[in-house]
Amino acid sequence: MHIEILGAESLGVRSLCCLVEAAGGRIVLDPGVALDEGRDGLVPHPRQVEVCGQVRRRIVEAMAGASDVVLSHYHGDHMPLASPGPHQLGAAQVPALRQARLWCKGPQGLSNLSRRRRESLSQFLGRELPDCEGLTLGIFKFSSSVSHGSSGLGTVMMTRIQDAGEVMVHASDIQLLDRPAVRQIIDWQPDLVVSSGPPLHLQRISSRESELAWNNALCLARSAATVILDHHLLRSQEGEAWLDRLSEKTDGRIMCASDFMGRPRLLLEAWRERLYMSPSMDL
Repeated sequence: MHIEILGAESLGVRSLCCLVEAAGGRIVLDPGVALDEGRDGLVPHPRQVEVCGQVRRRIVEAMAGASDVVLSHYHGDHMPLASPGPHQLGAAQVPALRQARLWCKGPQGLSNLSRRRRESLSQFLGRELPDCEGLTLGIFKFSSSVSHGSSGLGTVMMTRIQDAGEVMVHASDIQLLDRPAVRQIIDWQPDLVVSSGPPLHLQRISSRESELAWNNALCLARSAATVILDHHLLRSQEGEAWLDRLSEKTDGRIMCASDFMGRPRLLLEAWRERLYMSPSMDL
């Protein structure tokens, strides 16, 4: 099994898109990308826009040869959109989406906006999107709906892929704040987990929730050789420090996407204000 993370906050964009090569197939999970359009009252910095374009091209290239596409939920940074914003991935940019096998979260627990996005993508493709929650087929196993963290932003579907005795789990947007979701991941006996950490930059995240996410991360690290935490967590430098403490405590078993990919960290959203204040900032 070969795993690449194509987009994530530590790679400069809002995303948790992965490419997995397994059992002779090319699987793209959550092919989407976005930027926060108004973080700290500032529009995306030109460097963010540049990197976003690069990531979007990587996703488009990966999609060109995809045999399978997984959509964990229908937020704009996790899917190709029938009507994309300026920094998102449009369904029209990925014609291979029409030929690939689709594995999609069902309509359960969706917000009105997510339901409309699901319906719009279905109409664009001219076919129904399958409801794969709870399904096991071939190398795939999909969870039932689990909570999108503590945000009240609906539910997501987790994915387990097994090939030649190796297991990876893509647990997008659970934020490590839903204990049943974490128990499900552990029951799946993964070698590698890709997940979002808690959004520590948001004031609504309490110290109790931060502690819960910390303990859940340690539980995952005891069950999997590699735990990649990114996405919401790395929208702030506080989140980066939290991750580094976890990594030290687990002898490096916990890391972010850029660490896993062997690239320098590029936390452009967390750095947005500094980018505007210091145009010559060394990246």
